[in-house]
Amino acid sequence: MLDRGRQSTDGTGGAPAVPMAWFYAEYIADELLRTGDLMPPTSFEFRAGRDALALTVFLSDTDGELSGIRVVSQLETWLSLTAYDQPWQDWVRERLAQLAAASIASGASSPDLDLAAEAWRWLQETELLAPDLDAVPGGGPVVGEEDGPKVWTPAWRLGLPLGHLAIHLF
Repeated sequence: MLDRGRQSTDGTGGAPAVPMAWFYAEYIADELLRTGDLMPPTSFEFRAGRDALALTVFLSDTDGELSGIRVVSQLETWLSLTAYDQPWQDWVRERLAQLAAASIASGASSPDLDLAAEAWRWLQETELLAPDLDAVPGGGPVVGEEDGPKVWTPAWRLGLPLGHLAIHLF
């Protein structure tokens, strides 16, 4: 009798690939955000921050192996990538394209890359209602933020600074 639990989806009979690198990147991002205690983990803002940070962690791993020992040594890299004056979204697009090209060239599919691409798609296509920081003269804090102007913005524009702040608070 064939054991269906051990057959892969491509029919080769091997175990299906588990996206461990992506899951680990999500775990690191989740822990950074929870430690910062910036918002409820059930909010869309938290998800935006987690996905933006997970993409940063996953895509900055140029050696192809996320090491738990190196997490602390990578904080400065992640801070520089998520800084306000950096073109993070362009970097994400370029790294995803590079990894996709490498995956195609090797002929191997990457469930990690699939999940990263899905997170990026969600961050781009989902809009969240957020304070309009451009409407504040001089960029200062909004008094009575609840009453201030709000705009719909792509989730990554809210999640990225949130992730950056979570790294600082870690």
